[in-house]
Amino acid sequence: MSRPLLPSAMLLAPLILAACIPMEARNETPPPRLNADAATVELVEAEPVWTAQQVVANAQTVATSTYVVQPGDTLRGIGNRTGAGSEAIARANGLTPPFAIRIGQKLTIPGGRYHLVAEGETGIAIASAYGVAWSRIVAANGLTEPFMLRRGQRLLLPGEAPATAPSLEQRAAAFHIDIDDVLTGGQPAAAENAPVAVASSQPRPLPSNVPMAQPGSFAGRFDWPVKGKLLSRFGPGESGAKNNGIDIGVPAGTPIRAAADGVVAYAGDRVAVFGGLVLINHGSGWVSAYGHASRVDVVRGQKITRGQTIGLTGDTGYASQPKLHFELRKDRVPLNPVTHLPTAP
Repeated sequence: MSRPLLPSAMLLAPLILAACIPMEARNETPPPRLNADAATVELVEAEPVWTAQQVVANAQTVATSTYVVQPGDTLRGIGNRTGAGSEAIARANGLTPPFAIRIGQKLTIPGGRYHLVAEGETGIAIASAYGVAWSRIVAANGLTEPFMLRRGQRLLLPGEAPATAPSLEQRAAAFHIDIDDVLTGGQPAAAENAPVAVASSQPRPLPSNVPMAQPGSFAGRFDWPVKGKLLSRFGPGESGAKNNGIDIGVPAGTPIRAAADGVVAYAGDRVAVFGGLVLINHGSGWVSAYGHASRVDVVRGQKITRGQTIGLTGDTGYASQPKLHFELRKDRVPLNPVTHLPTAP
């Protein structure tokens, strides 16, 4: 069953309510999703997971100070008491797991603006609510794989608080989404130790507030997702702009096949430059990306096998002709796909 992308004139997505209004996508139409709960599968309008939970920009400003550890204190309790993130306190004081502290120890409380994460919030939505690039928040907080936020976590926001709250238009102009944002900031926050959804081979969309389990390890090899003419190679092009993947020219409507087994991390059209886009997590830090699709046939959290059709090619997004944009990333770093594929497409 397919998920055709709707024309953008049909709908203005309600991103303001979700406090997530990426400039590139705020007036584009979300693709429909499969409603697997119905007796017959029907197409319904879908929103990306990061628009499901409204984020209120109510960060608390904390002054730099010193805290003396008291009997019964824990690092997280100190964070709750001071308003600073426990992870930020650990970094400021050179603490490492298991983050042991002792009575009478003097801890530096790093100042700054801290956002208290609520259940269901995603990094992308939090970044959009404050008009700050999510990549800057990742760097400021030292976030690492698997980039899963937890309810009650306090995220340090980079930069000074603006004198006046930015308008929706200003936040939109300062914010955009790219593939790395989706991979690092697209998971909804959950309570600590809460279960994560296990991938299913059925196209059943996951609840928007449920994190998705990641594949354990990469098994197998990569195959070409389509057969066609190589239009542009990996790396800097004639204009100097870097291509993080390759572009393969094929007729519109050509089936796009998964390059390897994995789990769908994203399926939609909210990364405007690529139009219809599918991201598949293969485990061991490997992710493949498939852009400019005219139709997307899979949903977030769906288990995929190598060679399975995940959509059809097209010229959506910033494409001047029908083609497939294909990327391979390892530990978030784009690699030349040609060096990891069979010799001939």
